[in-house]
Amino acid sequence: MPHLHLSVRIDPNSGFCFGVIYAIQMAEDLLDEQGYLYCLGDIVHNDEEVQRLEARGLRIICHERLAELRNEAVLIRAHGEPPATYQMALENNLTLIDASCPVVLKVQNRIKASFDRKEKIFIYGKHGHAEVLGLLGQTGGDAVVFENLDELLRHELPENITLYSQTTKGTNSFYNIKNELETRGYQVNANDTICRQVSNRDKDLRRFATQYDQIVFVSGTKSSNGKVLYQVCRDTNPQTHFISNVDEIDATWFLPGQSVGICGATSTPMWLMEQVRDRLLSL
Repeated sequence: MPHLHLSVRIDPNSGFCFGVIYAIQMAEDLLDEQGYLYCLGDIVHNDEEVQRLEARGLRIICHERLAELRNEAVLIRAHGEPPATYQMALENNLTLIDASCPVVLKVQNRIKASFDRKEKIFIYGKHGHAEVLGLLGQTGGDAVVFENLDELLRHELPENITLYSQTTKGTNSFYNIKNELETRGYQVNANDTICRQVSNRDKDLRRFATQYDQIVFVSGTKSSNGKVLYQVCRDTNPQTHFISNVDEIDATWFLPGQSVGICGATSTPMWLMEQVRDRLLSL
């Protein structure tokens, strides 16, 4: 097969956000120290990175397994956890190594304060998502989680609505929901709790995606933020391809001499995007 001679560049703004960098740094330091480490849930929504850390001794466990552990250290990942997890750790003599993202912790605290003021809380986020479960836990499961406006409008809504968001949601859709509710006559106390490291990538990615013939978007399939950012790329440049690892690259996507931009989610490791670059350059 003739060589494609692609010109390839990785988006300098892609890769881990600081919350994930912090959690992985913490995990690696502890793995170096003690050779193994329990982590509650996937440390990051990226299978390739999880496998890399598992090979170094990371043991991913679920809440059921956590309940059986005694006298161990367990890492709390960047997504955060509900209060019940901390309570269980106390009862089971577990040491929690808390790598919750500071942005997420701040949202948890704000939701708890709203709940204590007896406000009616609605959280724009993904059902069952780790971060959302941590936010919901601040209200003892009392807040309403919704994924889109249609779902929200199916609820009996109070006149006064306190609105929060999962940190990785898009700002545009959050404000559209707020405006639509106000148009319908509701009083909305909107708390824009979207992480700017994520929402600014939106703008950066639009700029990046326009500059290339083809875009290869690298992300784990479980990443919420990956889905959002992939859509942003596709809307900007229809020649956008979603892959989770290098084996999913298809040489027939490209024409000889094309320019290719590589980008990814806040949970996509730089080493993975570099592998993708090397594979593309070898085509």
